[in-house]
Amino acid sequence: MVVFAAPAPKREPHIVVRDLTMAFGDFIVMKDLSFTIGRGDIFIIMGGSGCGKSTLLRHLVGLTEPARGEIFYGKESFTKADEARRSELLRRIGVLFQSGALWSSMTLSENIAVPLEAYTNLSPAEIRDVACLKLALVGLKGFEDYYPNQISGGMQKRAGLARAMALDPDVLLFDEPSAGLDPISSRLLDDLILELRESLGSTIAVVTHELSSIFTIGDNSVFLDTESRTMIATGDPKELLVHCEVPTVHRFLTRGGNERATERKP
Repeated sequence: MVVFAAPAPKREPHIVVRDLTMAFGDFIVMKDLSFTIGRGDIFIIMGGSGCGKSTLLRHLVGLTEPARGEIFYGKESFTKADEARRSELLRRIGVLFQSGALWSSMTLSENIAVPLEAYTNLSPAEIRDVACLKLALVGLKGFEDYYPNQISGGMQKRAGLARAMALDPDVLLFDEPSAGLDPISSRLLDDLILELRESLGSTIAVVTHELSSIFTIGDNSVFLDTESRTMIATGDPKELLVHCEVPTVHRFLTRGGNERATERKP
């Protein structure tokens, strides 16, 4: 049950989650999730540890099936789609996993080539050109023939992002993109996400607990509550900080002496 909803950009619905319950057997992870991600949103999925943020991301790409409810892309039910149609829909979605999930035995360009080889009819030379272009977009021009263990953690995350963009997806899903990064690398990644939204017009959903990222890039969000096992707030994170009186949400957004809390109205 939503306790508080803050204003968020009014955009055409791109992803709609309706009455979703996530469960493992009899154990309910989250229930009654209903929210809309607008086209072009940078949508933050946030909440405390163990609340089901990454599990929700897995539901959005069909790696885990809902116990109840539906997920729509546009007006089409992803949940009820057959395997062939799901595969078509998934080609429009790019995923950046928390670890980057790069193949250690492949160069960066070879990693990015994997989805291109699987889903396109491009020639090897054309695939190489696309891979180089995607790496250039994330600031890794000149690193095409490096292996993952030859570059930093932040560069690995950017390479993972380049692979997520390989098929020019409409939707990008990021699972804790800043995890393990130093503050400077984290900020550079945030800036890159903003640039990609502006240049590509992609809809982006980000699982994160990093306050700096939440307030820098997020313009819409959902808060998952571990105690009630449902969503208790939704909307622009900056509006939630200022106006939301729900104690759990306020504590989360002001932890660590967050200086933005001074903006909060009495």
